Amino acid sequence: MTNTVGIVKEKDFTFGKNEDDALILDSGKRLLDVNLRYETYGTLNKSRNNAILIQHALTGSAHVAGYHSENDRKPGWWNDMVGPGKAFDTDKYFIVCSNCIGGCSGSTGPRSVNPETGKRYNLSFPVITIADMVRAQYRLMKHLNIPKWLTVAGGSMGGMLVLQWVLDYPDKIDNVIAIATSPKHSPQAIAFNWVGRESIMNDPRWDNGNYEDEFPENGLATARMLAHITYLSEKSMDIKFGRKLRKLKNYAYNFSHNFEVESYLEYQGQTFVERFDANSYLYITRAMDYFDVTADFDGDLNKAFENIKTKFLVVSFSSDWLYPPTESRKIVKALRSSNVDVTYCNIDSHYGHDAFLLEAGTLGKLITGFLDANYLT
Repeated sequence: MTNTVGIVKEKDFTFGKNEDDALILDSGKRLLDVNLRYETYGTLNKSRNNAILIQHALTGSAHVAGYHSENDRKPGWWNDMVGPGKAFDTDKYFIVCSNCIGGCSGSTGPRSVNPETGKRYNLSFPVITIADMVRAQYRLMKHLNIPKWLTVAGGSMGGMLVLQWVLDYPDKIDNVIAIATSPKHSPQAIAFNWVGRESIMNDPRWDNGNYEDEFPENGLATARMLAHITYLSEKSMDIKFGRKLRKLKNYAYNFSHNFEVESYLEYQGQTFVERFDANSYLYITRAMDYFDVTADFDGDLNKAFENIKTKFLVVSFSSDWLYPPTESRKIVKALRSSNVDVTYCNIDSHYGHDAFLLEAGTLGKLITGFLDANYLT
């Protein structure tokens, strides 16, 4: 556990014990007894100006760094970036990461118990948006007595949460880091999510979201396999797998695993169902589909950012075809049209969308420089 934050504990913040404190959603519905699972790393200084909120991606959690026990074999999902002397330096900054509402890693979601019925929400859980997730995080911010975030940072869906924070609470953030993200989903991205949800809902074990003892593992695994393909690039798949056969000298002339890439995808699907919930996958992917920075600005991205004063670091990756560099450049162009202080870098990488998790060296240097330039002790 060298050069890590070590053993960390999960924390819970619950709010909405009554109607006056309920979380009001974009749908008009209300959530009571809302729990946010979160983790913190480092120390909040006396000035309370060194707090950074890190946002997770679609299937992430609050466990961004460190280990939960001495026996943990795998650290937090961005452990290479968060810790002593790393890009998000816990010797300097106070890092917060929370599991979004709708998730299945401790925060209130469709598999939580509805306090009004005493039963699981399942599909009675209200459809949520990225903005709803941010509203819940704002409650956490107030609970932690943080007057302003030094930075809000995240990649993929995390980048969407970053942009939503800027729109909804611009005076509560000094600067932001948006990585491998988009101002709104393309029709192609919506289509991939639709097929993933269909695979789950067509699994006989899904039972209209009311599964208990038997989980819709096949449907969820298929959704994961489909999504995972979009996280890779053609070159990364060629380098990693090519057309290698799995334990075969020639084709088996059947429909079992013939190629290494087939076995790899099945493994990704099988391991995913051990840690993620099918209903949460439905809700979070729908929230991503609904996300649109321009929705309240007549479809005009320039208008969305015209009153923004927050400093930006925008990062894309050359081989990312899920959220390609052109999406980041749209954000950058709109920010510059409003004279927003923005730094942009497109990192040359063959890893595809997953590069934001794998290019820790290059990405870390960018983030370190950006934070050093904007943190006034």
